[in-house]
This record gives sequence, structure tokens and C-alpha cells, in this order.
Amino acid sequence: MIFWKTIDIADNERALLYRRNRLVDVLMPGRHRVLRFGGSARIEMYDVSDVVFGAAQAKFLVKTHSDLLARYIEHFEMGDNEVGLVYRDGHLKDVLAPGSFLAVWRDIERVRVDVIDISGDCEVEPALLSLLNYRLTADRGRAASRSIKFCEVADGYVGMLSVDSKYQRMLTPGSYGFWTYNRNVVVGILDMRLQTIEVSGQEILTKDRVSLRINLSGSYKIVDPETVDAKLSDYAAFIYRELQLRLREVVGTHTLDSLLEDKDRLNLAIAEDIRARMAEYGIEVTSVGVKDIILPGDMKLILNQVVEAQKESEANLIKRREETQAMRSLHNTAKMMENNPTLMRLKELEALERVTERIDKISVYGGLDGVLNDLVTLGSREVNR
Repeated sequence: MIFWKTIDIADNERALLYRRNRLVDVLMPGRHRVLRFGGSARIEMYDVSDVVFGAAQAKFLVKTHSDLLARYIEHFEMGDNEVGLVYRDGHLKDVLAPGSFLAVWRDIERVRVDVIDISGDCEVEPALLSLLNYRLTADRGRAASRSIKFCEVADGYVGMLSVDSKYQRMLTPGSYGFWTYNRNVVVGILDMRLQTIEVSGQEILTKDRVSLRINLSGSYKIVDPETVDAKLSDYAAFIYRELQLRLREVVGTHTLDSLLEDKDRLNLAIAEDIRARMAEYGIEVTSVGVKDIILPGDMKLILNQVVEAQKESEANLIKRREETQAMRSLHNTAKMMENNPTLMRLKELEALERVTERIDKISVYGGLDGVLNDLVTLGSREVNR
């Protein structure tokens, strides 16, 4: 009968020896002979290269057998409002959540746990922020994202920090981190830059019952982010709805002709109402303007006919005015030539010049005087006829 059992333990291993299911010894690397008498013997092997003592009942074993295990195992336990930063050989490796327990094998690596009290301010210190963000996110993935809320506030934006649904403070541009243990951390981002909004395709009736489709454009910026965060859940939708309502109210009090004659008056009326309304919520409306007024097809045809008739009437009026002016000028010229033979002769030369411009070849007999005399005589004969 074999009374001894030989066990070889590697350099990266440790073994717990149990007799009758009670822990009696810790076996270090080397060859060991275990006596089978004295009760059934059981051995649990552990790989210490990971440093962490990963027994299922690690906390129970460490505390109930502290006199035996204290030489081999070191342990750390966090309070309900404490977070532990685990360093191994000077490198940050893990974060211990509140109420968690960690047991590590001694003499494998230098293990240090820095305890942070999170019962008050939940913000991560700036010195730790980048280290926690890049090191833990790379090593622990989702676990790091569950323990810390990382937030980036870009230039031109502000962050609104709320903890457990209570507003805390405004965050200026920069990088932030907040412990999420035992609390709900929310950071809302508000754009402080000048923004535009379009209210398109609004079907509205004018005072004289004409249906119009109007496109409205506006620009705005947030001047009091705390008021916006406290009073509005979706400020962009709120601005859109208010512009839509103001547009309907103003258009409904004007006729079609007044809207088409003075679109700026419509812009001013909308801007005056909306600016006062938005100021109550910490928003400054810098400009409001109607981009397009689109008429129905039949109304557009009627207006085109009206405009065409107006323009035709204006053209006729101008034509009659010019004809009257021309007749008056001709009458004055005739009166002047009646009493001035020299002026008459000059007018004849003008007529001759216009005639010769259209003639390719001309033969003159009797000199220029004969041509002029015959022209005048011809004109006299035509008159006598």
C-alpha cells in the first residue's frame, strides 16, 4: 500500500493542501511528499503568474485562515464609498469598485492599491484622467467605461453636468472624467456657436383667405446655457415650433398684397415677437427672414396677368407721352422753318443726305442747285396734287 503521494509544483505555481476539507498548509515550488494517512488529502493548484489569488472563496479563506495565509497572500477591501487604483510594479492595471475585495500572491510583483474617497466630488483628478482614459480603456474595455464617464468638451461648446438628475455645474472646453459608481452621471453638450434653422414648406392662409407656402430662415445662439439646460429638453425643436407659430400669426393678420409689397415688414414683425420669447430661455435670435413666398398655381397665373396688364398700361402711357412730345417738337420745328429760309434749306440738305444713303449710284445734271430746286419743285407739285 502507498502511504505517500509525491507532488511537483512549478515555479509559477502554488498549492493549497486540504485534509478532511480543511486548509492545513500552502505548498511552495518544488517536490513534496504528502502523507495519505491522517484523513483524505486534497490539493488545489494555482497559477501565480497572474498575481491575483483567484480562489472561488478567496475572501473567506483569507479571513478565516489569516494566520496561515498572511505569509503568502495580501488582500485589499474597498468601502462602500471607496475606489481602489491597483498598481503592479508601478503600473496602473485595474480599478477596484466600492465594496470589492482583491487578494494577491506576495513576492510575485509589487502590488499597491491607492484608495480614493468618492463620497463627495465624483470628478476624476486631472493628473489621473489621461492615464485612466487610455490605459484602462485599452486594458479593460467595457469595464473601464462602466466605472468612469469620460467626456470631451470641444471649443465652442459647453457641458452641463448632472449627477443623479441634479444639475451640478457647467463644464468649459476640455477633458473630464467622473466616477459612475453609486451614481448616475450625465453630461449634456450645448453648442454655443451661431446656428441656423430652416422652417420650410409652411401652408398658411392670409387675412384675405389666400393659401401661401412660405419658407423661413433664422439664426440664433445660446447666451445662457444654464437657463437653456434647466428649461428646455430640446431647444432646437422649441425654436422651430415658436418660429412656426409666429409665422402663422403674423401672416394671418396681413393680406396678400401687403405681404408682397413689403416683405421686410413681415420679417420685422416675426423677429420682434420671437426675440422677446427666446430671451426668456437664454437664447438670442440674431436674424429672421422669409426666404420664399410660393403662390398656388391659379393665383400665380392671375397675378401674372395683373402684372402684365399693369406693365402694358404703363408702356402705352409712355408711348403716348413720347408721341405727344415728338409732335410738339415737330410743330415747333415747322414754325421755325416757316420764317427762316436758311433753316429750310438746311432741312432740305438733311433730307437729301438720308435719300442718298439708300442710293447706290446717282447722276447729277445742272449742278447741285438744279437738284435742290427740282427736289423742292417736286415736293411742291406733290403738295399741289
